[in-house]
Amino acid sequence: MAARGPRPPRTTARRPDSRRRTDPARGVALDVLRAVAERDAYANLLLPALLRERGLSGRDAALATELAYGTLRGQGSYDAIIAVCSDRALDRLDPPLREVLRLGAHQLLATRIAAHAAVATSVDLAKDVAGPRPAGFVNAVLRRVATRDLQGWLEIAAPSRADDLVGHLAVRHSHPRWIVEALAEALGETPDGGLAETEAVLAADGERPLVTLCAQPGLAELAELTAGGATPARWSAFGAYLAEGDPAQVVAVAEGRATVQDEASQLAAIALDRVGPHREGGRWLDVCAGPGGKARLLAGLARGRGARLLAAEIRPHRARLLRTAMAGAGVPEAAVVTADGTDPAWRAGTFDRVLADVPCSGLGALRRRAEARWRRSAQDVAALGPRQRALLSAALDSAAPGGVVAYVTCSPHVAETREVVADVVAGRGDIEMLDAPAVLAEVPGLRCPPPHGSFAQFWPHRHGTDAIFLALLRRRA
Repeated sequence: MAARGPRPPRTTARRPDSRRRTDPARGVALDVLRAVAERDAYANLLLPALLRERGLSGRDAALATELAYGTLRGQGSYDAIIAVCSDRALDRLDPPLREVLRLGAHQLLATRIAAHAAVATSVDLAKDVAGPRPAGFVNAVLRRVATRDLQGWLEIAAPSRADDLVGHLAVRHSHPRWIVEALAEALGETPDGGLAETEAVLAADGERPLVTLCAQPGLAELAELTAGGATPARWSAFGAYLAEGDPAQVVAVAEGRATVQDEASQLAAIALDRVGPHREGGRWLDVCAGPGGKARLLAGLARGRGARLLAAEIRPHRARLLRTAMAGAGVPEAAVVTADGTDPAWRAGTFDRVLADVPCSGLGALRRRAEARWRRSAQDVAALGPRQRALLSAALDSAAPGGVVAYVTCSPHVAETREVVADVVAGRGDIEMLDAPAVLAEVPGLRCPPPHGSFAQFWPHRHGTDAIFLALLRRRA
């Protein structure tokens, strides 16, 4: 074991003075990290706002983005390494210094930034937020971090693969232990079997995903997206990948005729549309529609079938976003309601298609929302279960005889997916489980293999998408 590093002085974090030493990109990244840690902020919402507010663009904006998201993705690994290099646990450090150390570790271990520049700029950050004495502690710790590369430090900081495989993967791939265990269960793996596919998922969560666009049916054509620099998606007929650049630079996106939407999210709506038969003048329902991603696509698909969509959202601020999104999709304001899907404002048994994209832990989108892995806990998952079951039950009640319900989560966790569906279906005799993988197999090249049975589970390492779960259920006539 390597020798311990320096013990930090006691400090009291102070507000930065008007003579900030730090360059703007690192200042933005640090402010994002602090807001996530101290105010439970969402990085994907805060970072673009700060970039606009401080006038950062081009290389500076790209650097701030990489530093903020990269540090959040690698936080678990960096914490384990910093713990080896310091005599005080991270939870005993002042929060601003803790974020400075994490940011410095990311620059040293996961970027091409020169070591002297990473240390010097981190010391400047520490001076801005805490003063000169704590800055000396940051300097000493990061100089020690700089003595090895990431691989070398992980061999020291992570538990042995042979003695504790789950703990080893948790540190190496920067995930809480409980998430590693949950992913392994969803994949049907155990530590005795080696957890090879679980490790592949964890590695995929650490990669920056492509931006996926969705052309709204009847409003935009795929050719418009490809003309804007995107490439056609593998499976969604409406999707395209944008490797870099601002999506708003694509004309159809800027005009609201196309949106950013993960391909698996698109495929969940497409699968619901593909299950026949359909009837002219049908009614479709999205019971948890805010802020409107799937609802916009679903509205276009319904229009193509001669049907109408009703979109519901319980939270007023998300309902406002939903109305704006749906107006851009040509859906009248009367077709958007602020309502609780578990206590419907509509008559039961009236809808031909129902989408229940329920609130969940979001573990399927850790590539895009890196901080979610540190924000959520196993207890949070358990707390979501009753509402997920209530929403699925209400969605089934809303379906007309012969109608089809899609139960969707952006999570592969068994407690949010298969267990919810099994519990709800077991309590009623009017529901038929449909073969979701077979419906999706109609899309050329798309496969959702076992162990999921009648359910479909997308994975970042298999499909390059978020880990979205889909179950299709028909209410018997």
